[in-house]
Amino acid sequence: MHDVVQDYYGRQLQGTADLKTSACCDADAVPASLRPLLTRIHPEVLGRYYGCGLVCPPLLEGCRVLDLGCGAGRDAYLLAQLVGPRGAVVGVDMTAEQLEVARRHQAFHAESFGYDNVTFQRGFIERLGELALEPASFDVVVSNCVVNLSPDKDAVLAGVHRLLKPGGEFYFADVYADRRLPDAVRSDRELYGECLGGALYWNDFLRLAVRQGFADARLVTDRPIEVTETELARRVGGARFFSATYRLFRIEALESACEDYGQAVVYRGGIAGSPDRFVLDKHHAIETGKVFPVCGNTYRMLRESRFAPHFDFSGDFSRHFGIFQGCGIGIPFDIGAEPAGATTGCC
Repeated sequence: MHDVVQDYYGRQLQGTADLKTSACCDADAVPASLRPLLTRIHPEVLGRYYGCGLVCPPLLEGCRVLDLGCGAGRDAYLLAQLVGPRGAVVGVDMTAEQLEVARRHQAFHAESFGYDNVTFQRGFIERLGELALEPASFDVVVSNCVVNLSPDKDAVLAGVHRLLKPGGEFYFADVYADRRLPDAVRSDRELYGECLGGALYWNDFLRLAVRQGFADARLVTDRPIEVTETELARRVGGARFFSATYRLFRIEALESACEDYGQAVVYRGGIAGSPDRFVLDKHHAIETGKVFPVCGNTYRMLRESRFAPHFDFSGDFSRHFGIFQGCGIGIPFDIGAEPAGATTGCC
């Protein structure tokens, strides 16, 4: 499938083919605060963008960020402005044509930003250990609609876990399915190139994340994907697809369920773009100055990550009160009933 993906996206760059679904097209509105940053990115780079979401988490200044499947570099150059001159962005992609575009405009962006903090490496996201990347050297890893294209998703998450610093996060947008896809769909070259054939079933993704050390996947946003091309819709059958953004924290002490220890946090503000509330995920919109009860996992995610200086914390782990009320599953609400027996999720 590596050859399929390289050929498919190489032809998009050459203008000899067009994508046929909305899977690899970012339908999310770009926040007003980021629009000026996009205007500083070279038009050719913007025109070669095939992401499915926005992978710019808050509080990136000074961070070291790894962009998996960086393509022609749109996200890398956007992130470069958010991390600033004290931070750095490393982009990894396997497609030579994409990287040629990204590198061709590197000097343009360095002059535009006033600093040069972006580098690119060619490689496979499931073989990150082969690249010149130090373990535990990244604050944040991002990817935009590329994990589904990898033939070994376990290896991708294992590599990400290895490269993240303790307390770091994997913040990524990708494509998911509401069921396990049949072999005919998964082996279809066109469906694979359209980011549908490699889509993971929600629960299988959650289990994969746990297997690779990410015990509590947090769903941030999601939207349905429309397969409007008649022939492709026929081939996927009854499967429904979604673009979703998750955040996974490298925190070793996270539990498999949301447990209640009587803890709470108060968001003190100070994070750019989040003056009135901080959104951790779909279940946690924490208003500034208000006491907000949290489960043990959320407490650790905030206290052991780069967000800690912006919060006050109360409570510890000395007394347990059972399961945290209101726990949910890390899948969209609009795909039907929550899977029975699913234990990995967010509050």
